[in-house]
Amino acid sequence: MNALSRRDIVCRQALGMGSVALASLLGNTACAAPPGVQMEPRHFDMRQKPPAQRPASATAMISLFMHGGPSHMDLLDPKPELSRMSGTEYGGEIQYSFVNRASKRLFGSPWRFRPRGECGTEISELLPHTAGIADDICVIRSMHTGFNGHEVSIRYMNAGIPAVTGRPSLGAWVTYALGAETENLPAYMVLTDPGGHPVDGTLNWSSGWMPPLYQGTVLRPEEPRIQNLSPPAHLAGEIQRQNLSLLRRMNRLHQRQFPEESDLDARIASYELAARMQVSAVEALDISKETQATQKMYGLDQDATREYGTRCLIARRLVERGVRFVQLFLNGQPWDNHSSIHSALPAVCTRTDRPSAALVQDLKQRGMLDSTLVHWGGEIGRLPVTENHGDAAKSGRDHNGQGFSMWLAGGGIRGGMTYGETDPLGHSAVTDRVTANDYQATLLHLFGFDHTQLTFLHNARLQTLTDARECRIVQPIIS
Repeated sequence: MNALSRRDIVCRQALGMGSVALASLLGNTACAAPPGVQMEPRHFDMRQKPPAQRPASATAMISLFMHGGPSHMDLLDPKPELSRMSGTEYGGEIQYSFVNRASKRLFGSPWRFRPRGECGTEISELLPHTAGIADDICVIRSMHTGFNGHEVSIRYMNAGIPAVTGRPSLGAWVTYALGAETENLPAYMVLTDPGGHPVDGTLNWSSGWMPPLYQGTVLRPEEPRIQNLSPPAHLAGEIQRQNLSLLRRMNRLHQRQFPEESDLDARIASYELAARMQVSAVEALDISKETQATQKMYGLDQDATREYGTRCLIARRLVERGVRFVQLFLNGQPWDNHSSIHSALPAVCTRTDRPSAALVQDLKQRGMLDSTLVHWGGEIGRLPVTENHGDAAKSGRDHNGQGFSMWLAGGGIRGGMTYGETDPLGHSAVTDRVTANDYQATLLHLFGFDHTQLTFLHNARLQTLTDARECRIVQPIIS
C-alpha cells in the first residue's frame, strides 16, 4: 500500500469543517522579489498587531454598503433651489450613462426635509430612523469619484484605484494591518443578501494580491449561515480530536521541511480556526438570546426589515466578539433608481433605514460606538435631472459620480455635523470635496496608520491602498 500524502489525508478525513475559514487554500499570492535581489521569507499570520504610526481611535468597522447609488438630493442633501427650478431646463453640462433616456429637465425632490436632532442636520422624511441618530453621524455631502459607472466607482471606493480589478479590498488592508482580535472567528466577515451577490461579486471582499488569509469570509444569507461547520456524528468527539492532532503534527513537520513556503502558516491557521469555530461561530450567530426589545429595535418584528435587521444585529454580535471588519451587501444594486423612483426609493429606504440606525444606537448603548466605525453609503449618487420614460410616475435619475453623500459614525468620527457641499442643484461637489482616496486615508488614520506607510510588496514595488495618489486625511470630521 502506498503511503498517503499530507494532502490525501486532509481530503479523506471529511471532518465537516466546511470552507468558511479555509480561504487561504485558494492559492499563494506571495510576490517575487526583483531579479537578482535576495529576500528573507515573508511571514503572514493573523496575530494581533498594534497600530504602527499613531494611537488608534477605531479598532473595528462595519460597512453598510449601498450598491447602486443612493439619491443624495432625495435623502441627505436638501436642495431647495432644485425644487424651485423643478421642471425647467438645466443649463450646465451633464454626463449621462443612458443618453437614449436622457433629459435636461430638472427634477426637484418629491420628499420633504427638515432639521433633525440637536445638531439640526436636515434629513429626508424617507429616513426617519436615520433622522433619530442625526447627532451621532457625520453626513459627508461632497463625495466624489469623478466616474458615473458602478464598477469603476465601486473599485475606487473599495480598493483604491478606479476600474482596476485584482486589488485588495479595504477590509483586506485593515485585516492585514491589524490582524485578528479573536482566535475563534475570522477577522474579516461578509454578510451577503439572500437575493444574491452585489455588483462586482466577490471582488468586493477580495484580498487581491495579498495572501488569501486576508480576504473576507462569507456567511450564507440564510440558515445555516455556515454549512458543514460541525463534523458528522461518526467523526465527532474523540475521533475528531485525534484526527486534528495528527493533522497538526503533520502540518508542523511539513512547515519545518519547507520554511520558505510563505503562506503555509496561513493554511495551518485556517484549519485550526475552522475547528475552533464549531463552538464560537454557532454562539455568535445565535440571535435568539437577544432581548425582545433589541430584536424589535432592529426591525425583526416586521417583514420589511427582518432580513436586513438580522444581518445588522449579527454584525454587532461579531464585532462584540472580536471580528475586526464586517461588510453588509445588498443584492445587485437596489439604489440604482433609473425608473419609478417614486416607489423604488421608498421601498429600499424602508428595508434598510431602521436596521442601519438601530446598529448605531445599539453600539452606542453598549459602549462600543467609540471604537467601532460605521459606514453607510454607495459608490455614486444620482443626477438632478429626470430620466423620464414618458410617464412622470415612471421617472428616475441617472448615475452621478461628481457629487453624492454618505454618512459615518463612531470610531473617532465627529457626530452631529455635515461636511462639504454640492452645488445648489446637487450635481457636483464644490466645497471640501472628498475623494475615495481621501475617505480611505481618513479611515486608516482612525485605525492608527499612515496611508503612505502601510505597504505591501507586490510586483517589485511597495503598494498602498491609495496607491500614492494625491489625497488627504479629512481632519474636520475627526473628533
